[in-house]
Amino acid sequence: MSTVVPPPDPEADPRVKARFDDIRATRKSDFINNMWLWLAFDVDLLERTWAEVKAVMATPSTLDPLVKEMLYIAVSVTNGCGYCIHSHTAAAKAKGMTEAQHADLLRVISLAARTNQLATALQVPVDPTFDAAGEN
Repeated sequence: MSTVVPPPDPEADPRVKARFDDIRATRKSDFINNMWLWLAFDVDLLERTWAEVKAVMATPSTLDPLVKEMLYIAVSVTNGCGYCIHSHTAAAKAKGMTEAQHADLLRVISLAARTNQLATALQVPVDPTFDAAGEN
């Protein structure tokens, strides 16, 4: 159940319409998903969030767009965000993620969660070799 009510006609606000138009143009799609519709309840929050998402996820960088989506899935699983797991899995599949890659990703996420829990439970000290402060 939602904690806010999205505006009934979000594009009546020119600032929201401008963001939605940018989302459509950037994603080359007419679809505005629920995340953006719900964020439209606060146009400042919508604008800031879209600016950051666009800068990180839609701007070319050293990471391949599919890798970015797979990383987003991993963090979303870790944070327990069902909405983001679904939306970024769909985006990763649209960017070419195969079923085999998806299964491999889930194996890595599962392994990392387990070994992270073990390292935390055992309070394993960080090897000096791994400490960036120790690099020259």
